[in-house]
Amino acid sequence: MPHQHQADSTFANPVIPGFYPDPSICRVGDDYYLACSSFEYFPGVPLFHSRDLVHWTQIGNALDRPSQLCLPADLPSSAGIYAPTLRHHDGRFWLIVTDVREGGGNLIVTATDPAGPWSDPVRAPGVPGIDPDLAWDEDGTCWCTVAGVSQVRIDPSTGETYGTPHRLWSGTPGAKAPEAPHLYRIGGYWYLLMAEGGTERGHGVSIARGRRPTGPFEPCPANPILTHRSTDHPIQNTGHADLVQAPDDSWWMVLLGVRPRGGTPGWHVLGRETFLAPVTWADGWPVVGEVPLEAPAPGWPLLPGPVEASRDDFDLNEVRPSWISPRDRPAEHYSTKERSGWLTLRARGGSLDERDVVFAGRRQQHLSCRGRTLVDPASGRGGLAVRLDERHHYEIEASATDVRVIARVGSLRTVVASKPLPTGPTVVLGINITEPPAAHDARTGPDVISLGIGEPDGTFTELATLDGRYLSTEVAGGFTGRVIGMYAAEGTVHFDWFGYEALAP
Repeated sequence: MPHQHQADSTFANPVIPGFYPDPSICRVGDDYYLACSSFEYFPGVPLFHSRDLVHWTQIGNALDRPSQLCLPADLPSSAGIYAPTLRHHDGRFWLIVTDVREGGGNLIVTATDPAGPWSDPVRAPGVPGIDPDLAWDEDGTCWCTVAGVSQVRIDPSTGETYGTPHRLWSGTPGAKAPEAPHLYRIGGYWYLLMAEGGTERGHGVSIARGRRPTGPFEPCPANPILTHRSTDHPIQNTGHADLVQAPDDSWWMVLLGVRPRGGTPGWHVLGRETFLAPVTWADGWPVVGEVPLEAPAPGWPLLPGPVEASRDDFDLNEVRPSWISPRDRPAEHYSTKERSGWLTLRARGGSLDERDVVFAGRRQQHLSCRGRTLVDPASGRGGLAVRLDERHHYEIEASATDVRVIARVGSLRTVVASKPLPTGPTVVLGINITEPPAAHDARTGPDVISLGIGEPDGTFTELATLDGRYLSTEVAGGFTGRVIGMYAAEGTVHFDWFGYEALAP
């Protein structure tokens, strides 16, 4: 793992690319574990493992059973599961997270192995607000701190709280959205780390310290200790951070950020991603180093991104933990057993416009990439899609008679192109996503998305090329990023394999 605080010359960001926001990290021995928000997707709260803070592998999801997470069909996009805190205490892993739907509240799950299984949730109705944090003091008392910022004593094994929540410190006066608090005992102080300024371009990280976990807290004179607001740094919206100490006693920060592309105002399409920065200490305060973006020097072995097969042949009893679906994934609609070596999707909603659509996808993790799938649509209608939410998606769809490209942007839905189904019961559907070579003017979008058919000789026939800005957060709003995957809109549709590949920019 990196031992020196020269991270800008030894690794590249993001360390977990794609829609993996709100990172929370803990270390046990030489192993690091990290959890992220999942919003309306099931399974919820992806979990990662690393030995060096740079190479991360997804090992599971904390909420992967209906008994743990049952999101309703009418749940809006960008609602659902927000801002986990992952901690290890007294031989167990503890994860507290917010279900923001009405009646959801804050819930706690535990595990002895972070790969799972995790317990069914314990509800904490006495914890107000979102973005909950857990911290234990020397006598074993556990404190739960939430956005705002307020705090209450809690028994995390039962969810019972004691006393009235009390206000702590709410960051810079006048700064909006004090959130994502994390409390740490470091040396002789308790440190309260938090995000402020909103999760858009004004996002930042500030910190305060006090002698007791309940305060009072004095703010760091150098606040915000991290922000890229009003800069031309290629990483923006930096915030929602967590601290971790390495075995060599060095300190590091994980945080979310985005990579805007194109002209003005800049569009980010992958959602908020997980970045890494080195931390040093001066006069009892953390000093955050550069959040590097560029690739390391030639020959350096550390590269960003989770290790994941580029092709899935659906030959396991269950899909890999990186596959996600909107709101739920009932066995009667998703199966790798019905047709051996195929993913079978049985339609429910009639299109990707519907909240109960049957869709299985993986996060887009590279600015330039391509996806392919072999589909048998003889008994239904479905295809391959790039999804941001129900009102913003592009797809190439096959039926027993034809193939067509559909674009949904806001209230507009249109069939962009169509052609008869090529000869044979199956067809390869493909999506290419490529960055423009440069921002030619202020209106140049972040990328272009081409949808088409894979030919038997391996070539790709484009049916339509669409502007990628309309599948961006700056256009659609919300907190998520693009997901690429397969769906069924009518009847039963079978998919033999899915391939994802990064492309050179």
